[in-house]
Amino acid sequence: MTPVLFVGAGPGDPNLITVAGRDALAEADLVIYAGSLVNPDILAWAGAEARRVDSAPLTLGEIVDLMAKSCEAGQKVVRLHTGDPSLYGAIHEQLTALAARGVPARVIPGVTAALAAAAGLGLEFTLPEITQTLIITRAAGRTPVPEGENLAALAAVGASLALYLSAGQGEEAGRALAQGYGPEAPLALCYRATWPDARLVWTTCGRLAETLKNEGLERHTLILAGPAVAALRSRDATPASRLYDPGFSHGHRDAKD
Repeated sequence: MTPVLFVGAGPGDPNLITVAGRDALAEADLVIYAGSLVNPDILAWAGAEARRVDSAPLTLGEIVDLMAKSCEAGQKVVRLHTGDPSLYGAIHEQLTALAARGVPARVIPGVTAALAAAAGLGLEFTLPEITQTLIITRAAGRTPVPEGENLAALAAVGASLALYLSAGQGEEAGRALAQGYGPEAPLALCYRATWPDARLVWTTCGRLAETLKNEGLERHTLILAGPAVAALRSRDATPASRLYDPGFSHGHRDAKD
């Protein structure tokens, strides 16, 4: 039985799907895609005869049943998720349900929005001696967040932070981020990174809710925070990586005087 392939569609630009993901779509008999999130242009990589099903109106049971029956019938099935399936992709329950029915599955990773947004900004999340950690999280909303992972506590770490699925919680998110980074710390609001209508809006932790409202950013907006974002915004010089320092030796180069 051919495994169901869970494919990361990437952040939006059809050219940012992986080669493996593109090839999976080209060979698929059935593509089940998240219509509310996936750029429909990505479906052009699928063959003309492939059946395309939008999963937005379906329940978990209906999605799993469709994948399982199609796979059992000998069809090649692609479950197309936005970004990378391992982040907020709700794949665990799908993989578990398929395994319970004896249906094999495999995941093909994709480019997540945080990395696409960073590329567009020219942002390095991990600046030497400034921050070496990237936190990917979300604010509590209809989906709760474990108490130990509350946003204020994570912001207090002082690392780079990418906040997904939280534009609708601007008041709460702004307060939490301000506690960790300060009310005047800059935030990059990245709307639909790599889509044709992508937008970048700069604001601060203290003005997050106001900016989201004034700019009409209610969904599909990634919020980037932390010292690396602040360094990018200010264009201040930061310590250089030692990797290319002439006085730094490693396995491929001796130190130079």
